[in-house]
Amino acid sequence: MASMTENRSFEDLVAEGAAVPTDGWDFSWFEGRASEARPSWRYARSAGERLARAESALDVQTGGGEVLDFALAGAGTNRPRLLAATEGWPPNVARATALLRPRGVVVVAAPDDAPLPFAGETFDLVLSRHPVTPHWAEIARVLRPGGTYFAQHVGPGSVFELVEYFLGPQPESVRRGRDPQGEREAAEAAGLEVVELRAERLRMEFHDIAAVVHFLRKVVWMVPGFTAKAYEPQLRALHERIGKEGPFVAHSARHLFDVRKPAS
Repeated sequence: MASMTENRSFEDLVAEGAAVPTDGWDFSWFEGRASEARPSWRYARSAGERLARAESALDVQTGGGEVLDFALAGAGTNRPRLLAATEGWPPNVARATALLRPRGVVVVAAPDDAPLPFAGETFDLVLSRHPVTPHWAEIARVLRPGGTYFAQHVGPGSVFELVEYFLGPQPESVRRGRDPQGEREAAEAAGLEVVELRAERLRMEFHDIAAVVHFLRKVVWMVPGFTAKAYEPQLRALHERIGKEGPFVAHSARHLFDVRKPAS
């Protein structure tokens, strides 16, 4: 990666990372500048296989619709008769609508913390990739008896090497947030059965400071209130560190839920 950055100044790289649009969940801009290992379960592909068998499906917090679009492509012509998605951020609502409407998906603007805007027992499949918070009672309500919630969640301490570089050591309560076992208990308390729960930690590498800037602008909860100007000293020091030592390494945490609503 040195060839990509060795002749470019810190200022140029930061300006580039600050200028890239952040709407949607398309991470193709990072190609060649940052990388993240993928979970072994291949969520989008597995979601496509489930969509091919479903009659009605909902994608919760769809982002820009990119993951659902990929999954539907994998489902081929066998797809649900009823397809819906929710999203809370207005730029993503517009992006998802433009992408998913041609596939027959109804995109509904709905705040992430609000009840799902659908009648009870509407869907036999509910999907979600990286929900902010899984609202188990609402998931249970909209699922038909025998229906499935299939989702990939962000796990505890995800990318905390980068978070703590900028914010310093975090309290243990923060580090342990999004605990998969706690989420299992919450799902079961809502009357759902956890068929499978898998968790993995995955290597990430940031090859230049533009990638760091864009990542923190895109994933806004990592360093709340992040701007390149506010964190200029830390960014400059990290830029110099990457130049001397190579990529900045962090680890993401992901867990997969396969959850069923009892048939009776």
